[in-house]
Amino acid sequence: MYSDEIAAVYDLVHEGKGKDYRREAEEIAALVRAERPDTGSLLDVACGTGQHLRHLTRLFGHVEGVELSPDMLALAAGRNPDVALHQGDMRTFRLDRRFDAVICMFSSIGHLRDTAELEATLGRFAQHLTPGGVILVEPWWFPESFTPGHIGASLTEAGDRTICRMSHSVLEDGATRIEVRYLVAHAEDGVRVLTESHRISLFPRSAYEQAFKNAGCEVRYLEHGGSGRPGLFVGTHR
Repeated sequence: MYSDEIAAVYDLVHEGKGKDYRREAEEIAALVRAERPDTGSLLDVACGTGQHLRHLTRLFGHVEGVELSPDMLALAAGRNPDVALHQGDMRTFRLDRRFDAVICMFSSIGHLRDTAELEATLGRFAQHLTPGGVILVEPWWFPESFTPGHIGASLTEAGDRTICRMSHSVLEDGATRIEVRYLVAHAEDGVRVLTESHRISLFPRSAYEQAFKNAGCEVRYLEHGGSGRPGLFVGTHR
């Protein structure tokens, strides 16, 4: 879960690295409507700070979001005051309506610990779908595509702040352990160091596909996802 300080710089860092939420939202809408042209409602699970929702609201008649982190959810609410947002865990959330599409982007699915949680989560997505609904999931790296020892670095200047983000990823018990450090510099506050650590599961492609099938979905895999990650799973509920 992200702290309030990291949540505050999260968007600045990723936008500084070139993440285009508007373009990704338009791609999401096109993929969903290719499967179900009459899609009118969408649920964004692990919606983060609501950047995708900000653009999805103009592409669908009704959108909602689910997010575990209260700090992320507060930023999403400020950005999307007219969107229903729910604090919840992707494994267990339960809403009082169904949607034509459910999406889970930016590899958030990788924070699940094992295949049992993966299958429970896909089942929860399917339970919130209308008949014939669509699920989009952007995975984390597969075991064969992950590069142990990878170092990521970026420098972002945003208003009166300069933010340097550096990460180091290693293989730990069959998963990714990623350690991240932020240097946040401000003329009055000086330089602060923020730290985060994540364990992200390296599920094989077959595990995702089996979880979709167990949830009652036909699934296909697109080789290239919207953010430079491994790809995108597109499931249609039978």
